[in-house]
Amino acid sequence: MKKEWNKILPPILGGVLLLFVFGDQILAFAADYQWFKMLGYTETFFVEIKTKLMIWVPLSLILSVALSLYFIKLFDKYIKLGQIFISKPELAKSKKFLVMLSVGLGIFLSWVSTGELWLKILFFLNRNSFGVEDPIFGNDASFYIFSKPMIENLMSLGIFTTLVIIVATLVFYSLVFKQYPPSEGTVYYLDRTAGIPNVISFFKRDILRNAVKRLATLGALFFVLLGSFFLLMTYDLVYSPRGAAFGASYTDVAVTLKGYIALAIVSFISAVLFFVGMVKEKKRLIAAGPVAIVFIGIITSVIAFGVQRLIVEPDEISKEQPYIEYNIAFTQKSFNLDQVESREFPVNQELTAKDLEENEATIRNIRINDETPLLQTFNQLQSLRLYYQFSNISMDRYVIDGQYRQVFLAPRELNTDKLTEKAKTWINLHLKYTHGYGVVVAPVNEVTPEGQPKLMVRNIPPTTETDLKLTRPEIYFGLLTDQYIITGTNEDEFDYPSGSDNTETRYEGIDGISLSGANRFLYAITQRSMRLLFSDNITADSRIHYTRDVIDRAAKIAPFLIYEHDPYMVMNQEDGKLYWIVDAYTATADYPYSQRYGFKGYIVNYVRNSVKIVVDAYNGTIDYYVFDESDPMIQTYKNIYKDLFKPASELPAGLQQHIKYPRDLFDLQAEVYRLYHINNPVVFYNGEDAWDIANEKYLDQIEKAKSNYVMFKLPEEDTEEFALILPFTPREKANMTSLLVARNDGENYGKLFVYRFPKDKTIDGPMMIESRIDQDSTISPQFTLWGQEGSNVLRGNVIVVPVNNSLLYIEPIFIQADNVNSLPETKRVIVGYRDKVVMEQTLDLALERIFGAVSETDPQLPSEGGFPQLEGEELDAVLNQVRSVYDELTRSLSEIQKIIQQLETQMESQKETTPEGDAAEPAVTP
Repeated sequence: MKKEWNKILPPILGGVLLLFVFGDQILAFAADYQWFKMLGYTETFFVEIKTKLMIWVPLSLILSVALSLYFIKLFDKYIKLGQIFISKPELAKSKKFLVMLSVGLGIFLSWVSTGELWLKILFFLNRNSFGVEDPIFGNDASFYIFSKPMIENLMSLGIFTTLVIIVATLVFYSLVFKQYPPSEGTVYYLDRTAGIPNVISFFKRDILRNAVKRLATLGALFFVLLGSFFLLMTYDLVYSPRGAAFGASYTDVAVTLKGYIALAIVSFISAVLFFVGMVKEKKRLIAAGPVAIVFIGIITSVIAFGVQRLIVEPDEISKEQPYIEYNIAFTQKSFNLDQVESREFPVNQELTAKDLEENEATIRNIRINDETPLLQTFNQLQSLRLYYQFSNISMDRYVIDGQYRQVFLAPRELNTDKLTEKAKTWINLHLKYTHGYGVVVAPVNEVTPEGQPKLMVRNIPPTTETDLKLTRPEIYFGLLTDQYIITGTNEDEFDYPSGSDNTETRYEGIDGISLSGANRFLYAITQRSMRLLFSDNITADSRIHYTRDVIDRAAKIAPFLIYEHDPYMVMNQEDGKLYWIVDAYTATADYPYSQRYGFKGYIVNYVRNSVKIVVDAYNGTIDYYVFDESDPMIQTYKNIYKDLFKPASELPAGLQQHIKYPRDLFDLQAEVYRLYHINNPVVFYNGEDAWDIANEKYLDQIEKAKSNYVMFKLPEEDTEEFALILPFTPREKANMTSLLVARNDGENYGKLFVYRFPKDKTIDGPMMIESRIDQDSTISPQFTLWGQEGSNVLRGNVIVVPVNNSLLYIEPIFIQADNVNSLPETKRVIVGYRDKVVMEQTLDLALERIFGAVSETDPQLPSEGGFPQLEGEELDAVLNQVRSVYDELTRSLSEIQKIIQQLETQMESQKETTPEGDAAEPAVTP
């Protein structure tokens, strides 16, 4: 009985130990499998697991068998050479112990290898060509992105494994020498320079020589791997920062490349020298290789330094010119800037009121609200309850009542952190308060008479006077949904507040994992909550919902993509439901010859917005749509994850209309383009035509201008379109030199072009407009007056709006009282045109001051609810009164315009007669 117990006890203890160590991972695996299965991505879930097993199992087997044979052979040789006599049971026991250690070491080494290697092997096996070869070695870019990382990993693991086996061999001999000392025999005298005792037995001598031979073989293998590593390092020169531009430079190609090759050759020779030196007990041969490697490394560095200083720097542009050309071409290609179309924009500044009328849709969609103050306003006016929060606001475009309109949209999410401490019970946090509710929509160009945004969709439940459709306003998945919830319980969910009462609901969507059976125990453990196990509110129909943050949800399925941290919500007008759209990127820092930049916490020199992810805010379904089929990286991912990606053509039309070019990618491309718009290597080297992103004064701080979504009609197009723009200035200058534009609508989505302004004209940049505002004798004192009255003057973005072949500059002005609860209000709009800046209460009034009457309608004023319904004679009487007032105002405005023109004529004549050095003061802008 005792013997049987001794046999079964170790496996039981081993199983308990494994369960203790890996129990959390096993349970997490079971939970994750159900989560992936619920979302329809089972195949994606198993890709990593299957690949790791396919590598780990055979590698473990091979290493375990190889190491077992290696150490058993060492042991047998040791026993034989040492004339050691061991009983068969003890010999078998020792060999069994060696096998166990070898298996453990093999499993460990294969586990270490698999952790980093699995995805690189998949990349290598499924790689797609970039169709671009580096100019130094002639390798396709895919070699650097998909093949080289795998080879580097294999070599690193080879070197690591060799070193581990060397250490294990030394430990082996140390242990067996103590456990089984060799027999004493005939004395053998060694050379005094051998480094070991001079007097030794023949048996010990033979054992040591055998050990040295084994170690010599391993050492030689190490040098072979080291030489191969030096050869691989030659390819790293395409990332060299040494020269005038990123990538291999003159010195790298002329000196460093040859140095690496020399190091590789010497390493291979060192392998032979090391082996012979160890076997023949020749110290000089052993040391020759390492000394030569160090010497060549130092000599290469010294020669490279000398060549750079003495040959390259005195004539750098001549020596580096071809390498600068490589850098320009590859950087433009990797950031998709080689596709930027250059267009000349003459800037004649000859706009008339008629031109503005013909571009009425552009004028109607000029933004006079701003995201930052608007978000504050929404949270104060439309959160409606303490626990609701607007954390995200985005600009988009919708067809509203038959008109193409640009709007702000913000989702109203539930933030349980804002519940009172008393209300933060487990039931409230996980069963009761489960979702946000609705959105707020405001046109970018309309405010109330008080300066607050005019709301197209507002309140709870959502109300609107437009034809916008919202049938499913609940938000179960968002940006603030960072904890699990349970639906289908005995506790009804809070839906939305209704007066002094609350409306309740029950979840009817398809998301969630059943908590019946063993799942209740499983999720009690994985969610670290025993309430899941013992709560009476949970039934067999209950479902758990977790990983509800849309970014975390997307990243859990596809962790290899880089994600936009500011997704935007869309109202699908086909089904009336809410969806999140998350931009995702493929990126690498291994594209040859391309300059590296920081992007969303990563260093990259190749990036594509290849994937748009759509998350249903109610059902939690998530789909990955490929929007750049030309990207070799996404094609490689598609080969690996066969059930994950869908073509962009399958995206529903109601969502397709709201796809936007992502701001963060556009800003990165703009940062790159400010230097890499230059194609001439000499001009690039001298920095003669370098640009800067324009500065502006935003909320009273000078900062880089933000890219802006605007709606305007391109001079060469017939209709308005939604675009993303950003102005450039010459380096350290304020005048504007160009405007980068990304198109967003229809088949033109993703196309980039740059408007280049005439170099013989001074085109105002945003800071020139800001300076003109600060110097204006009417506007600047008004700002000061508001400040003295206890209000903060907040300046919005300077928005550059192309109209025909002219440029308008629009800057909204917000006023906020200096107290905690005050809201920023849009009080004025500044318009800049030519050398004029004017400030008025509305955009239309500002435009009229510059161009005369533009239209009879003011889009900033409320269009409804201002008058009661009138009929018959009463209606005719009121209409006649309005017409009479309008005619009188028109005559008055006409007279004022004539007076202004006369004053301007007089001022011009005074300028002409005023002597130089006694110039008249500049005319005050009317």
